[in-house]
Amino acid sequence: MMRTPQVVVVMGVAGTGKTTIGPLLAARLGVPYAEGDDFHPKASIDKMSAGIPLQDADRWPWLDAIGHWAHGRAGLGGVVSSSALKRSYRDRLRSVAPEVVFVHLTGERKLIEDRMAQRRGHFMPTALLDSQFATLQPLQPDEAGVSVDVGGSPQEIAERAARALEALPPASE
Repeated sequence: MMRTPQVVVVMGVAGTGKTTIGPLLAARLGVPYAEGDDFHPKASIDKMSAGIPLQDADRWPWLDAIGHWAHGRAGLGGVVSSSALKRSYRDRLRSVAPEVVFVHLTGERKLIEDRMAQRRGHFMPTALLDSQFATLQPLQPDEAGVSVDVGGSPQEIAERAARALEALPPASE
């Protein structure tokens, strides 16, 4: 029996490669990709560009928009990026799209900081990395998802993520 395509949220702190790994994973799975940053309202991007961390009130409409996209892909599959750092953020996503499964991109702070320092044209400054790690609540055992280390090439990371997703038990019908 063929498995229904999953709706995957690629999550993690800034600099883990969500925007790089997300499209590679989507291509590997044969489903569309949506860039989570595109769901942010301009006011939130302006705040982050100024080095001001977002508050939960800033995030709820963004998470709802991502959740609505994900829910619209139920049964069709899709990959979307979202930091989804707190359990409450993932709960918010699941309240709109209960079918989502998470790929948590993880790695050593130094590696992530080095990668962030080499990015060009992104609104998230390296200065906010500490607040990202302070906010991060890793996936809990009762959450559908996998953790994938960001060591290696983007293609290797996407392949590890795809294999980890394939190893998950099917969602209960």
